[in-house]
Parts: sequence; C-alpha cells; structure tokens
Amino acid sequence: MASVDTTRNNRQSDKTVTAAVGQAATGKMVSGTRKPEMAGGDSLTTEWERRMRDILQLGGLWRRDAKAPTYEELRPYGHRETSGFPVYKNLETRLLNAVDHPDPEIAHVMATCAAYSYSDPETLSMIMARMGLEDNECRMIQTSVDAMLISSTAFLIQSKSGKVGILCYRGTEPLNFINWLSNIDLEPERMGYQISDPCATVHAGVYRNVRATRYEVMNALRDACDRRSIRDLGSDGGSRPNGTAQADQAYGAEQPGLENLEALYITGHSLGGAMAALMGVMIRHERKYKEAFADRLKAVYTYGQPMIGDPSFADACESDEFLRRNLIRYVYDSDVVPHLPSSAAGPFRHFGREYHYRVPHLRNSVLSLLTNARCASQVRKGQWEARKHATSQMTGLLGLPISALAFIARKFQATRSLPAMYSIDDHLPQHYISALTPPGVQNEFGD
Repeated sequence: MASVDTTRNNRQSDKTVTAAVGQAATGKMVSGTRKPEMAGGDSLTTEWERRMRDILQLGGLWRRDAKAPTYEELRPYGHRETSGFPVYKNLETRLLNAVDHPDPEIAHVMATCAAYSYSDPETLSMIMARMGLEDNECRMIQTSVDAMLISSTAFLIQSKSGKVGILCYRGTEPLNFINWLSNIDLEPERMGYQISDPCATVHAGVYRNVRATRYEVMNALRDACDRRSIRDLGSDGGSRPNGTAQADQAYGAEQPGLENLEALYITGHSLGGAMAALMGVMIRHERKYKEAFADRLKAVYTYGQPMIGDPSFADACESDEFLRRNLIRYVYDSDVVPHLPSSAAGPFRHFGREYHYRVPHLRNSVLSLLTNARCASQVRKGQWEARKHATSQMTGLLGLPISALAFIARKFQATRSLPAMYSIDDHLPQHYISALTPPGVQNEFGD
C-alpha cells in the first residue's frame, strides 16, 4: 500500500474550506457566485484549487459556512413579502412554541430541509430562508475516511435570533460509493454506553458515521447555547480557538443580538434519517449530552429511514417516552428503504411513531380514466395514516430487484399506476416533500 504523509493529512484535516479560501483571498469567503478579491493573481487561484483537491482526495474534516441571502436578494422584483413568501410567516415562533408532534407545517419544513441537505450549505440556507427562517446561518460539517467506510455530512442551521437550531444529516448520495458501502456495513455494534439493555446493538455503519462528525456537531451546538454564531467569524478563516483571550477578542464571548438555543430539531432522509434518529438517542441517553441538550430537543423527524438497531435496542428506545412520542418516521407508499436491513442481515426493528402515505394507484388510475382527468399528479394522490405497527423487515433479498423493477415501471405511462410491494422510486425525497406540503402551500420556493 502507498504510504501517507500523516503530518500533512492531519494538518489539512484541521483546515476548513473557508480557511483555504481565506488564505488565497485575503480572508474573503466564497459564497455562491461571489468571487474573492485576489491578492496575487491567478497563482493564488491555483493554490486554492490545489488545497481543495488535496482535502477532497485525502478525506478528513471539511467545514463550510454560509449565511442566508436577504429577502431583498431573494425577491429582487416586486414585493419583499407576499401571501406565499416566505412559505411560513413566523416560522421561528412556531418551532419554538410547538408542543404536539407531529406538526404538519414543521413536518413539511423538516422534509424540505432533509431533501436539500443533498446540496451545499448556501443552497440549504437559502431554501430555509424561503421557508421562513430569515437571515439564518448554516454550518456544514463533513468527514470522509474511505477505508473506514465513513462519509458523514451534517448541517446545523441557526435561526436569526439564535433560539432555534435544526440539525440535519445528509442521506445516501446516489454517486457516493462509500455511502452505499456504509449502508451495508451491517455488523452489529454495541454503543459506548448502556441505553437499557447491555446486549442491545446498532447498525455499525450508521453508528460510525454519526460519531465521525459528532464532536464538531457538539462544538457547534455549544456555540449556539452560548449565544455564539455557529459560523466561523474570524478574519483568517481558520479554526476557532476555544477558551482563550484571543478567542474572546476575535469572536466575542457572545454575539450581539443572539439568544441561547432553546429549541433543537433533528432531521434527515434515508441514511441521514437513521443518523438523525441515532443522534436523538445519544442526546437523550449519553449523560454529557443529555445534561446539555436534552431539554432543548423538541422532536426528531425522519423520512424513508432504515432500521438502526436490533429488537433489544428498539425496546430500550420505546421505554423512553420522548423517543416513543417525539421521534416521528414518515414512510412514503412502497418505499423500500424503511424495510431495510433485510432479515438476511439479522433482526432489526423500528422505534418511534410511524406515518405512512398510502397511494391507491389503481383507484386513482380508474378515476382518472372515468373523469378524463388531465392532471397526472392524481396518480400520486394519497393520504397519511398513523400506523399502529411499524414497517417490518424485508424477508430475504428478493425485494431489492423488485424495488428496482418498480422504479423502471414508474417511468412508463402504461405501468405507472401498478402497485408495487417495494419501490426505490418511492424513496426519492421529492415525494416526501410533495406528500407533506399542506393545502394552500404551493412549493418550498414560495413562488
């Protein structure tokens, strides 16, 4: 095997993307199409590109921050706010005061956040501003170690006042081979502390990926709890020094206008949903996190989430009233992923509350024919139902090719309305957003 320069790897894993940009552009951050002011011509651009390439090739830690565009930037023509923009007026207040979950509007917001976490922090921050979190700030934390099957990406969104935080985990990226290998890394692993049953085990790939970014996530949450901006505000773009006079002078012990974090939500789609659920368990049951964040955690919303633990682990989580009531899983129609891992990998089971979107494909198709309906979306029209019994494991592995065939069938008009036992097409995040969009809300862009 080729040797690796450990010193260089460690040094680059500690640098952020904004640090690389800052060194190449005299402290200016790159956001969207805004270009840095170059101090030394094209040679600095080449240096920045080299640093970026090394970070991505070697893996390691990658932090990137963004601030949402203003409403003036998002609405350059016409009125700044209209009846449909932002999508939810006073969203921060609703997130702060919500008591009963699931809340339909919050479920839509979290589904949108989970879906757009497959993009970058600028895009996610922009979408959340459109949803109603004006002037939010966003930090992306990403760690990759290919040999360890780690490809973990988390986003923390901080509201304008600082009172609301949304922790969102990115799911399986379609073109990320390591993500796919993490999904099938099914060796059972015991958690580092007892949740209730000392024999309870969890999905090793999910557990490893949560832990890979956990310390950075917790540092960002600590900043939010201490009235700090979660973004790196240093002029050098480097890592924040903690607990020093330099830190207080450069960043300030508190940020003007920010309040302490009061309400934390965790969300994710697919593998990201599994990571969100496991982080919810950690915050509720690992003592050092429970003392700091458990009272702030309001709910965990997941979409198309696979199972993350064996029956003993699920029973232990069900014994926690918060996890039993406020961990909410959404399953769209025949989505195959909530049925995974299959029984061939050993016993797994869900926990928390489940809502299933059932689409009567044949009935919708017949009604469309009888009424000469021209609206193709009627084929996808269904309703959410609370399930008393959670989605069960797939028996064997035959369901995987069936789900692939269902994906192909949905692409042709003649077979689109056929029901499917399992479907990978139903796992796509846009279906969850569409099914959870409340009546009267047009879309997440506020058009």
